[in-house]
Amino acid sequence: MTDFTNTEIAFVSKTNKDLKKALLLYKIMASPFITKTAKILTQIALAVRFPISWIVKPTIYNHFVGGETIDECIPTIKLIGQYGVKSILDYSVEGKESQEDIDKALSETLKSIENAGKSENIPFAVFKPTAFTSVHILTKASTNEKLTKEEKREAQNFKDRVKILCQKAYDVNIPILIDAEDSWYQNFIDETVEGMMQLFNKEKAVVYNTWQMYRTDRLENLKSSYQKAVDGNYFLGAKFVRGAYMEKERERAEKKGYKSPIHETKEDTDNSYNNALKFSFEHRDKISIFNGTHNEESIKILADLMNEYNIKKTDNRFWFSQLYGMSDNLSFNLGADGYNVSKYLPYGPIKHVLPYLFRRAEENTSVKGQTSRELILIRKEINRRKKIKK
Repeated sequence: MTDFTNTEIAFVSKTNKDLKKALLLYKIMASPFITKTAKILTQIALAVRFPISWIVKPTIYNHFVGGETIDECIPTIKLIGQYGVKSILDYSVEGKESQEDIDKALSETLKSIENAGKSENIPFAVFKPTAFTSVHILTKASTNEKLTKEEKREAQNFKDRVKILCQKAYDVNIPILIDAEDSWYQNFIDETVEGMMQLFNKEKAVVYNTWQMYRTDRLENLKSSYQKAVDGNYFLGAKFVRGAYMEKERERAEKKGYKSPIHETKEDTDNSYNNALKFSFEHRDKISIFNGTHNEESIKILADLMNEYNIKKTDNRFWFSQLYGMSDNLSFNLGADGYNVSKYLPYGPIKHVLPYLFRRAEENTSVKGQTSRELILIRKEINRRKKIKK
């Protein structure tokens, strides 16, 4: 069994200076007040065009982001690749809806897919659907509202852009992950991704959809998606995450007067997630699993199942993944044990990646035990290295 407490392996890629910087950063993120205040001040600074790169880049940006460009990410990709941990480059520019921004995102994502096809250390490509159309279009198309002629054209444009990306992934033989979004506009994304699976997943899983398992309806949705794959004779690529927009989802549900789509307790979310893993494993002849989690129990469940059924750790139907800058004890120990494991490595201009960075900071502050776990492990490794020097 993989030992996730081995800090020597967990932080093998980190220098003493790296560890001290990480320790300070996590101490800061341990305070919800400081994290919230920093977010507000940064937003004000951006609004008045006050330069902030000098403080953001050496701190939170360098910890959670690979660089501003693909080329800037290469040293990190090579470094962690030495220890059996692959990288998934994620162009993390969000909330841009102009035609110019959409075209730029499409061009950059195609470039990242092309790059992934050439690198043994990059096993997947990825993109966020909201980079390729407006939330307005996704929402109306997801709720079956009547679209104007222009809106119908833009909805089709979105499908066409997704197809271009999936075709490129298919051509360079690299699987592609399509991230999940807010529940009120996920339906149209699901419909689009399902169509891509029918086209490109005839021989193996190339296109992967994402299931946010904190949603109460996702386990049943997974099962129905599996049945569609069986009926349509294609493979299902399934990326699992717990979910990233819990407070936003609950607030909107309360404001608009409908039942929250999110499980009421963490235990219910955990059960939903783990049951999705088990269901997918039982149907591994049809489903490929991307286990995107920082939860040790969910990692052990899949690893134990693979061991029980004598499945090779390098079987490409099974991947584990964590975010860059978090849970190195999971990623690097899995890599050392020979499992398929990757880090989501975001990249993009500093000011455009800030929404992603603040989600990471807030996540570490709000997820029970996350920051304290990181601090304990970092301190343990710093102390271990000090003892060796004596």
